[in-house]
Amino acid sequence: MFTNEERQKQRTGKYGTSREQYLQELVTEFQKTPNEESKEQIVAHLANFAYDPYNYNFFRKLNVLDLFLDCITESNEKLVEFGAAGICNCCADPANAAVIVKNGGISLMISCLSSPVQNTVLSAIAALYYLCIPSTKRS
Repeated sequence: MFTNEERQKQRTGKYGTSREQYLQELVTEFQKTPNEESKEQIVAHLANFAYDPYNYNFFRKLNVLDLFLDCITESNEKLVEFGAAGICNCCADPANAAVIVKNGGISLMISCLSSPVQNTVLSAIAALYYLCIPSTKRS
């Protein structure tokens, strides 16, 4: 379900953690943890937040899009799967798409097409649909 500022204030309450702060905590935890399973869970969680346009400014500010792209280069297939899903979930937004394309996302998503994981391939196909437009032809 999509959210907005008013709904977020209601859900967070007077003393709750803001969405931006929560996302920052997830990114920090991902960067600090040596545990692969924890990293998988964090990236999966971030990919779920990528559905909601409310989070897009936070994603760009916190470099979550770069985190997703970095995951695609990992040898861990779960990180690749969830990184590709995160890109797929937020790439329809033009500002996100511009960041993704600028940072080599088209070639990374193309590399996902040969993944043995069906969800990774499906995420790549859907993302490439939004990323491969006339203005990105050279990428």
